[in-house]
Amino acid sequence: MREQRRATEAQPTPQAAARRGAALTGMAALQQRAGNAAATRWVQRQAGALDEHYATRPTEHPEWGPYQELTKAAGIPPTDADDAWQLLLGGVDSQGALNDEAAARTSDRQEQREIRATNTWYQEFVKLMTKHLEIKTPTMALWAGGIEVNDYAYEKGHTPLARTRIGSVLNVLELHPDWKLTGPMWSILSKAFVSLATGPVHIFVRAYAPDSILIRLEVPQLRLVQRLNPNVKLIWHPVYTGPDGRTREISRDCRLVDNAEYGGRDMCVSVLIQYLRLFHDENNAQAAPAHKSMEQLLVANGHKDGV
Repeated sequence: MREQRRATEAQPTPQAAARRGAALTGMAALQQRAGNAAATRWVQRQAGALDEHYATRPTEHPEWGPYQELTKAAGIPPTDADDAWQLLLGGVDSQGALNDEAAARTSDRQEQREIRATNTWYQEFVKLMTKHLEIKTPTMALWAGGIEVNDYAYEKGHTPLARTRIGSVLNVLELHPDWKLTGPMWSILSKAFVSLATGPVHIFVRAYAPDSILIRLEVPQLRLVQRLNPNVKLIWHPVYTGPDGRTREISRDCRLVDNAEYGGRDMCVSVLIQYLRLFHDENNAQAAPAHKSMEQLLVANGHKDGV
């Protein structure tokens, strides 16, 4: 793999050379890439067969060039980056068989997730990258409700997974278009990330879904961490994005404020649901997914038509 990397650098293809220049123009800092993920994906994406498997020819993957640039900008040593790339592509290649096994062995969704998460390629990737999950701020952040919430949490002074060294790289790449092949990697990585918590963790919720990675995986893992370290406290923030794109937090009396902290999930979710029921503007496309999620949650809990 390292020999392949050196050969690639020594004799870059015209496509790779052109792509390097196009991808980095106007994006000199990795933080800019991670902070505007949608724009970055558009700039970096090139025509290529992303739905293929590249485990045996890793440098032919359409994202290999941007991956090299991103890991370099993030400060990840080339040896770690090369090994991680091979593990990622091996994980993609082997995940389909695990998904089939999970479906054949059980109909229980949680048991299926556990089987899918036994991908040893992804597990080894996370072990290798754990040192690159360190946060740059005093506090860790988790979030739910769209990538904009990730950026909001960072702007508030907290570090989410997508702002760590390896997280910021993965956040702007597309290993494969099928989430079923890459989702287990994110689950394993998320669990490793929250396991590193040593102090307060701020959780920002714009849309609440019991089946989200945040609720079914990250928060339960944090509860285990809390048993060993009482300094790990969960601080919840319900947030709402207005039609102008500005995200603010929801106070107990349903006002939008700059900061609203809650010591428990239930109060946070209660305030969020109350605000969405009473004050959501149906013409506000920014918050439409959160409102829809709220309605589905209420119907699932026996409230007719989400009322």
